[in-house]
Amino acid sequence: MNIISVEEPIIAVRVSQYPESNKNEFLLVGRSNVGKSSFINALIERKNFAHTSSKPGKTQTLNFYLVNNDFYLVDVPGYGYASVSKDKQKKFGLMIEDYIKNRENLKRVFLLIDYRHKPTEDDVLMYNYLKYYNLNITIVATKYDKVTKNNRIKQDKLIKDTLKLSSDDVFVPFSTVTKKGREDILKIIESY
Repeated sequence: MNIISVEEPIIAVRVSQYPESNKNEFLLVGRSNVGKSSFINALIERKNFAHTSSKPGKTQTLNFYLVNNDFYLVDVPGYGYASVSKDKQKKFGLMIEDYIKNRENLKRVFLLIDYRHKPTEDDVLMYNYLKYYNLNITIVATKYDKVTKNNRIKQDKLIKDTLKLSSDDVFVPFSTVTKKGREDILKIIESY
């Protein structure tokens, strides 16, 4: 798939603000600082289109990126960042739940996990939450290039065992540096 066009995101905090279309949507979730913006930029081959920040917790809305006038990548606030107030975290949670429960356009969720570390308790909760709603899930292991070749088999097992992945889940190692996994993700999107 060639990425020809990407439009500035439609920003929403409630259902009435979602794009009115029947285009397929792909949700991106992950803890703060896992690299969702970098993932988007690598996928669409644009530098800093999705704004990256060294300060976690920057995304505070649902951002619908229209790609090739064909489908949306939907970026949501990251979870697990302590400096965001409990009240705000709860609002983010409700906003995301509202989207997941009410959006028929949602075809697949890309759950981004930091490949360098064991999945956090929040990662496990999010995975189980998505499973509860019977959503199609792809685990995207970001920062893959930061783990040495000798440690990758161990990391694969650690992530898969911690999340207790089911056989129908897809696991994609991903690197924004080497572009590893980019074609795999685009093929998944294309299959819809």
